Amino acid sequence: MINMKEWAHNVMGNPGRIAIPIMTHPGIELCGYTVKQAVTDGQKHAEAIQKLNEIYPAAACTVIMDLTVEAEAFGAKVAFEENEVPNVIGRLVSDRTSIEALEIPSLETARVPQYLGANTLAAKCITDKPVFGGCIGPFSLAGRLFDMSEMMMALYMEPETIRLLLEKCNEFILRYLRAMKETGVSGVIIAEPAAGLVSNEDCSAFSSVYVSKIVEELQDDHFMIVLHNCGNAGHCTAAMVETKAAAVHFGNKIDMVNALAECPGDVLAMGNIDPVGIMKQASPEKVKEETMALLQNTAKWKNFVLSTGCDVPPEIPIKNIEAFYEALDEYNNRL
Repeated sequence: MINMKEWAHNVMGNPGRIAIPIMTHPGIELCGYTVKQAVTDGQKHAEAIQKLNEIYPAAACTVIMDLTVEAEAFGAKVAFEENEVPNVIGRLVSDRTSIEALEIPSLETARVPQYLGANTLAAKCITDKPVFGGCIGPFSLAGRLFDMSEMMMALYMEPETIRLLLEKCNEFILRYLRAMKETGVSGVIIAEPAAGLVSNEDCSAFSSVYVSKIVEELQDDHFMIVLHNCGNAGHCTAAMVETKAAAVHFGNKIDMVNALAECPGDVLAMGNIDPVGIMKQASPEKVKEETMALLQNTAKWKNFVLSTGCDVPPEIPIKNIEAFYEALDEYNNRL
């Protein structure tokens, strides 16, 4: 079992940079599976993680950032396409009465067992580096159950109703992450992108206060909480930091230099190459140029970890992945 506090200390003490892109879909494709097969079968999901680990030198492995698993467990309808990420359809709850009637689901519900199984298999097979599980954050989960547009209005019209929903969402996430911790993974990336849609004050009140409870209970020497918020354009970094998560992960909307300036030196700050505009759609030359520029611009911060701004989508060109790592190698070789 990896001591994650020591691991983070070593990352910050090493002059060279490491890379932890949130990247599973290329592994799915390398295994010859469809996205639908990987997100519904824990064995295939784990095989994709392992295949990617065999080929690319990431400093840690990650599971798919699937933001439908927990909503589906509550009873939300999810659409599956063969080679696209799943998508929540419709609205599960709409008022206080329906929220009060909402039951916190069992961990045996829907695809939760498949994801716990994927975590177990990946942690068992990959022992020389951290494996990070993944889950949705409480605010983003509530938005998927209530409808995000409706919830944005309800935050101001019916805040106590939304807090009741958030309490139920957070209780389920806590149960899920307790079980995930038992699988042997070294931590979890909590994806809370919807919290970037509100002000820093509201992000603190409706997201960070709940994430803080998760951090307080579960984060320890061997389990690291990484808080991801790709909706943050720079306005709610303070709310992310106040959760006390050991690492924060930023999307491509933010200026990474500004984000680092707001992060404590003992908190890992990860990001933020654009997963679509650069990793998928740009040329290898452009990927390498953008990655090198990010590494150079963040050179003075010891706590920076090179990553993508979010989970890379399906069908990323292999040459672009290679260019990402080539920039990292060239940067480190110059030190």
